[in-house]
Amino acid sequence: MNDILSLGPAPRILFLSQDVPAMHEQLAGRQLTQAQAAPLRDDVSTDEITPVRIMSHYDEQLARYPYTGYTCEGERPVAVGAVQAGGFQVTVGGRRYGKGSSREHSPAAEKLAGIRLVIAESFERIYRQNADNIGLFTSTDFGLVERIQRGEAIPIEELVAGRDALAAAILRAGGLLAFGQAHLREAVPASAAQDARPLSLFEKIVQRHLLRTPVTSDAPQAGEGCFVRADWRFIHEYYTGMAAHMLHATLGRPLALRDQDSIVVFEDHTSYMEESPAHAGSPLLPNMHRMCEAQRDFVNAYGLRNHRTLTEDEARADDGGNVAGISHAMMAEHYALPGQLVAGTDSHTPHSGALGCVAFGVGTTDMANAFVTGAVRLTMPQVLRVELDGVLPPGVAAKDIVLHLLQLPEVKAGGGVGKVFEFAGPVLRGLSTDERATLTNMTAELGGLTGIVEPDAETVRFLKERRGVAFALEPWMKSDAGARYSEVVRVDCGALSPMVARPGDPGNGLPLDALTERVAIDIAYGGSCTAGKREDFDQYHAVLAWGLSQGLKVPQHVQLFLQYGTTAVRDYCMERGYDRTFAAAGARILQPSCGACANCGPGSSSETGQVTVSAINRNFPGRSGPGQVWLASPATVMASALAGELVSFATLRARSDAR
Repeated sequence: MNDILSLGPAPRILFLSQDVPAMHEQLAGRQLTQAQAAPLRDDVSTDEITPVRIMSHYDEQLARYPYTGYTCEGERPVAVGAVQAGGFQVTVGGRRYGKGSSREHSPAAEKLAGIRLVIAESFERIYRQNADNIGLFTSTDFGLVERIQRGEAIPIEELVAGRDALAAAILRAGGLLAFGQAHLREAVPASAAQDARPLSLFEKIVQRHLLRTPVTSDAPQAGEGCFVRADWRFIHEYYTGMAAHMLHATLGRPLALRDQDSIVVFEDHTSYMEESPAHAGSPLLPNMHRMCEAQRDFVNAYGLRNHRTLTEDEARADDGGNVAGISHAMMAEHYALPGQLVAGTDSHTPHSGALGCVAFGVGTTDMANAFVTGAVRLTMPQVLRVELDGVLPPGVAAKDIVLHLLQLPEVKAGGGVGKVFEFAGPVLRGLSTDERATLTNMTAELGGLTGIVEPDAETVRFLKERRGVAFALEPWMKSDAGARYSEVVRVDCGALSPMVARPGDPGNGLPLDALTERVAIDIAYGGSCTAGKREDFDQYHAVLAWGLSQGLKVPQHVQLFLQYGTTAVRDYCMERGYDRTFAAAGARILQPSCGACANCGPGSSSETGQVTVSAINRNFPGRSGPGQVWLASPATVMASALAGELVSFATLRARSDAR
């Protein structure tokens, strides 16, 4: 590749400003200085860079869509095609740029539209790794802005300075696929490192899966890049077409897939797309069908293991033989085991960390490379330990714990970005595996690489009762006394109460009893990978059954949706008659799918004025429709559905007792 990044004498820089007029001026052709564009937006999510509705594109068409979901002052100033038409070559944003999902569509859309460099105060891990993998440069050096505006060419070595050696090598190679073909085809297990210091469980598992390559160390330290072998690699329909497209374009047909028995493919997002407010009746809907067909073609061509969620009509005709659901929930229910390593093309892959395995999300190019080389890229992270102390009060759930963590100033400032969250303490030990999975799942929102829990008797119980697996824990499957942690966060769980997060970001959390205004709701949604598990549905049922016993139903102006995470959860609920309670309370029951959480099904808002209370994991602008989304625990969502306003179950019961 070239030794310099030359953008010409008058390069266009797009500052992602919080100020709407500043955005309009730039898009109209005026070049602003950083001072004129200030303040810059923090927390620009991948939902804003490339909204989910356009993820059916995975080729050059993406060039039309970067920043079309970008929100400032309640407006979305960037029109389709505006970045490409404006000739922008550099984007500048604030803190925690690219937070949210693992979609590689975001840096791909930027690069295809002509963006060569993204400068931000800090980046989320998956976004930056995805950018590396496709050869899009990123930097945290704001001193580059004035130099670029003067027309100065920037040496590539300066752009990769400060990055780990592997990231720099991938960028110099022009991206991960080219790098992988040159260096990873003969990767073999690394020699067992002789590390005498006490290790965390995460470090032990990585050691056992480390690969030896010509460009990486057998004993990587925090911040250094390496490659690992995954026991399981999984992908879903939003990424498979893109992966197949890039692999066939680069390597031709047929592909030689490495260890294809360990590849699992899921069609889990789109079974309700015909009813999705973001897709129904849209020109995008045919693209969605083509995207799904691209995955099915890839599965059939290479004989891959596949799970497909069904439409309601298909589910009614099913004889019970279909086993399907949200990919990362399915991995915990059917595949992942303690001590294993799992990589998936979804930011909520850490869900399976509740079982005591290392599970993390990767982008499309990462997975495409892993398909053909067996090597998964990893930058060794620091490990942060979260000690959950005290006694969890009645009515407080794992979702309330993670919403509390998300609102901590050090977390909001990015203190958890790229780290491993090891959950421990007496409260953690008392949580079920389903509740532990809520914590590990939402390490994505905390900014972490993954979350992990030491496996114990509860893990063994879960595997036996849910999966029929008689698993024997091994002595090494725990962190050593004296293991090194970047920090230890202690949470007095006895002081917690039901939490909510205001619209716009999962970090906008506050105790529900600290909310001073009345918040009327239009939609209540229970489901998603975070809140579509068995015990989440136990909570939904407990609140709604109580409500029926008190003569309460969902008010006519509120729509309540309950969506199972997997077919096993659906069958569990039907065996117990939960579905009859849900229907009697006024809920619409939906078959397993990601649905409204991914803005791809009923439960998404259709108007900006609608207010939703949801048990999902993130509420970035546009994430679940154009309306306002409040996050809460399963019990709070159901209590709010019955009350027609945000309220905890305890408060709702107190109101009933006072009548």
